[in-house]
Amino acid sequence: MYEAEVNSRIETISQLPPEAVRFFTDSKTAVRMRTVLPWGEHCTECVWPTCYTTCDLYEARPDGKCRRFVDGMVRVNCPGSVNGYVIKIRFKQWGKLWSEGSIRLHLRDQADRIEQRDYNIGKVLQSLVMLSPARSFLSAKRYSFKKRIARRAKPAKKVPTAFLVECFNPGANCINLSLTIRSNNPSRKIPFQELLAAKPGPSRFRVSYDSINAVVALSESFQIELIPNDVPDGTTLYFGAMDFVHERTPPSEKESSRQNISELKPQKVKCVVWDLDNTLWEGILIEDGPEKLRLKNGIRRIIEELDRRGILLSIASKNNHHEAMQMLKSWNLEEYFLLPQIAWNPKSEGVAAIATGLNIGVDAILFIDDSEFEREQVHAVLPTVQMLDARDYQSLLDLPELSAPLTEESSNRRKMYRMEHERQKTAEGFGQDYLAFLRYCAIRVALRPMDQENLERVHELTQRTNQMNFSGNRYDRKRLAEILKAPHLETYVIKCDDRFGSYGVVGFAIVDTREPRLTDLMFSCRVQSKRVEHAFLSHIIRKYTSDLRPNFHANYRKTPRNAPSGKAFEDIGFIERECVDGVSRLVVSRQKLALEDGIIKIVESEETARVK
Repeated sequence: MYEAEVNSRIETISQLPPEAVRFFTDSKTAVRMRTVLPWGEHCTECVWPTCYTTCDLYEARPDGKCRRFVDGMVRVNCPGSVNGYVIKIRFKQWGKLWSEGSIRLHLRDQADRIEQRDYNIGKVLQSLVMLSPARSFLSAKRYSFKKRIARRAKPAKKVPTAFLVECFNPGANCINLSLTIRSNNPSRKIPFQELLAAKPGPSRFRVSYDSINAVVALSESFQIELIPNDVPDGTTLYFGAMDFVHERTPPSEKESSRQNISELKPQKVKCVVWDLDNTLWEGILIEDGPEKLRLKNGIRRIIEELDRRGILLSIASKNNHHEAMQMLKSWNLEEYFLLPQIAWNPKSEGVAAIATGLNIGVDAILFIDDSEFEREQVHAVLPTVQMLDARDYQSLLDLPELSAPLTEESSNRRKMYRMEHERQKTAEGFGQDYLAFLRYCAIRVALRPMDQENLERVHELTQRTNQMNFSGNRYDRKRLAEILKAPHLETYVIKCDDRFGSYGVVGFAIVDTREPRLTDLMFSCRVQSKRVEHAFLSHIIRKYTSDLRPNFHANYRKTPRNAPSGKAFEDIGFIERECVDGVSRLVVSRQKLALEDGIIKIVESEETARVK
């Protein structure tokens, strides 16, 4: 919903190329519910009302406010799009999109009616034959009313799955859009910020509700702004949906769900959570008894293959725990399921407990159940969990979300999680002295360069890692092969083990030896909080610095997901020198480096020991 009361211009859809029209119309069916945000044109340097008389850039629009878009917000009718039209904007200096925030969701048809009613009122105001001051007064009152409605709107029972922005860039250059969401509560000073790179052509940016809500309490009133960075006057962009939405089958956010639409890939599933009755087996345990139950056709083959691919398996079922586990044991399947949640609690609680226990995001879980009620219950509480009707279980192995390269690492993933469970049990015996437990573990880190032998595992790591990916980069195999050939790039494949067993390959890093600068660093969540990242950073800083070259640099793209782990940079002694396009440029001096704690032993191969 835009400022229809002060923007009367309408243009035809024929100005857009066919691929742009298809882009704006291909997501409507995926959106079940959406907000109706009152977007308007505003100024990044606004000091209202004094700027109306002091600013050289002030240009009055019909309601007397400042015109920061060349033609205002131009409506381009597009019936198949999420909200039935596209907004064309030609930005002027300091121009920004701004809206009062709301997460009040409406069914799609209801939202369309609200927008149409607002548009009709706007047309009436535009057509009134009256003195300009009176029309300006009514237009201003109308827009203020819409903002008050948005601010006071109470959240619905369902929460959004994401904030969705659709943009078509007809130009030849990428345009960076700064998305900022800030609370109206003065005690909440930290805003949510994200840089959206609108490449030439269509881009769809999906920023998960959970990641925003972790920074800004969306149940309170808030504001949203979208600012194009460093663009010349007249820069044109087309916007479709710009709302919080509730999707039918939400794709998960990759911290890079903000990619060009042509680059979007299905979210990888790390764990499949099964119901039992009429899902894993035919029949209902407490009604039919164990003697009448039968494994569904092909289930064993599917479970074994998912396990071989490194996809974890678990259970969320309403049943008697002991009896259900006995059934699985009778079929020799109980060993495949980690942290089974078999109880009479809501299944959403079981799925959440599994995600916590495995230290993965709920958006990396696929939940399978024969009951639509149970799937909806989980979806209502955990909207980013992926869903599958149990009737479609035979399609599991063909889903792209469950495809994975077969590596030694993936085939041993379940065993590694079981070893981690043993570590946690041992850790309990150390009470609050966690560092003493880490020393007892005798953690050993081995470093070797990336090569053809371990490239597949590195590729898998770059695609799967979220919580401890400090660059946000995702590398395909072709790009990894190019990195191998770059003479100034030194790679580190990080393997870890301790007295309980091997973690396998847990990390990957790239150092540009010319500066030197850490351009990429990522770890598996299996070693989170074990100070492996601290030990590695200390090691390479000492390796690449000297009295003559005392400084070491690092790139860090901070996100809600990696912020807790990113504290390692501060612990080591890094300080931020600047932030460019959302990437913090960090630096640490060899003399300022924090003392090593001696918990981790690092062993480096001969190949990585040599600095290029």
